[in-house]
Amino acid sequence: MAKRDYYEVLGVQKGATADEIKKAYKKMAIKYHPDRQSGKSEEEKKDAEEKFKEAAEAYSVLSDDKKRQQYDQFGFDGPKMGGGFGGGGGFDGFDINDILNTVFGGGFNFSGGNGGGGFEDMFGGGFSSGGGRRKPAVHRGSDLRLKVNLTLQEVATGVTKKFKVRKDIKCSHCNGTGAEGSTQPEPCKTCHGTGYTYRTQRSLFGTMQSTVPCPDCGGEGTVIKNKCHHCHGTGIVKGEEVIEVQIPAGVQDGMVLTVSGKGNAGARNGVNGDIQVFITEVPNDTFVRDGNDLRYNLLLDFPTAALGGKVEVPTIDGKKLAVTIEPGTQPGKTLRLRGKGLPSVQGYGYGTGDMVLNISVYVPKTLSKEEKKTLETLQKSDNFKGDNATKRTIFEKFRSYFN
Repeated sequence: MAKRDYYEVLGVQKGATADEIKKAYKKMAIKYHPDRQSGKSEEEKKDAEEKFKEAAEAYSVLSDDKKRQQYDQFGFDGPKMGGGFGGGGGFDGFDINDILNTVFGGGFNFSGGNGGGGFEDMFGGGFSSGGGRRKPAVHRGSDLRLKVNLTLQEVATGVTKKFKVRKDIKCSHCNGTGAEGSTQPEPCKTCHGTGYTYRTQRSLFGTMQSTVPCPDCGGEGTVIKNKCHHCHGTGIVKGEEVIEVQIPAGVQDGMVLTVSGKGNAGARNGVNGDIQVFITEVPNDTFVRDGNDLRYNLLLDFPTAALGGKVEVPTIDGKKLAVTIEPGTQPGKTLRLRGKGLPSVQGYGYGTGDMVLNISVYVPKTLSKEEKKTLETLQKSDNFKGDNATKRTIFEKFRSYFN
């Protein structure tokens, strides 16, 4: 099935607020959840499940400011920078259960079938976990932010940058467990290692049962009785790491790249956070960037502009390129050199920009006696009387309307 625009999937406008997007997704999740398709044909159930997953994918992108910004800018062709979406493959790595828990509250699980629990319980009587046991909570380290300044030459070729980053790393003394010596975390007796306990409450929809993080272990499923003296039971300490960031060619000022798993370490062998790399483009003395095009101001001397000839212009790769100037080239004219600009950040198949030459003509401020005499002689020629030539051209065009 061809991918549809995420805004179209949820039935909202492109400028929709976060609340509008959440409400739209909640409505679709209720409508298409497999537990709500009893009595329908297998084909209808399959179609509903596809739409249910499609809505979850759309919400996972549009509810995240960074991913939504990338999607608005690149669509499905955005660069795939670890945990992002790209390459025509849509969004990667989202978890439907996490999305449902965010929208509907804890204790929700999507099993992909019609085996009870989930929405059926929500609108009938008890609200349960949908038939699957939830995994104990895993700590995720926080993300880090880095700023990188790129020259236009680095943008043209792509570059690998190295950073020495001070961050949370796994404690080597306890190997990240948080427990001292040879001891290990023990299963929590309150939740029996599940990390969750059940809570029952009455509502307008009947009795609802939901799962909540265990108050004694914080949802981890384990407790540490003998904490590590180095990390005090957290499993992480401060340290440094050299991070290599591969920046693709064609990135733009203000773009944010994500390096997965290189952020702060998660407590007690949890999941590492990411590093967000903010791109800043350094102004160039030679070229002005215009999307993927490069603009260069070519200043011609008057004889070359009048007589024509060959001139050399610089390119972004440092080489010189010979350009033919036609006789009578006027100031303000532009020449376009195909494929001499910047590559597209989407990669191969999207083409390379051009180099655009903006022509201007140099007029000397001082002249020698001989130069002045020569120009005064030329000034008497009709070919050098720009005002008369302009008037003559306008008159000829005007007269042509009546012929």
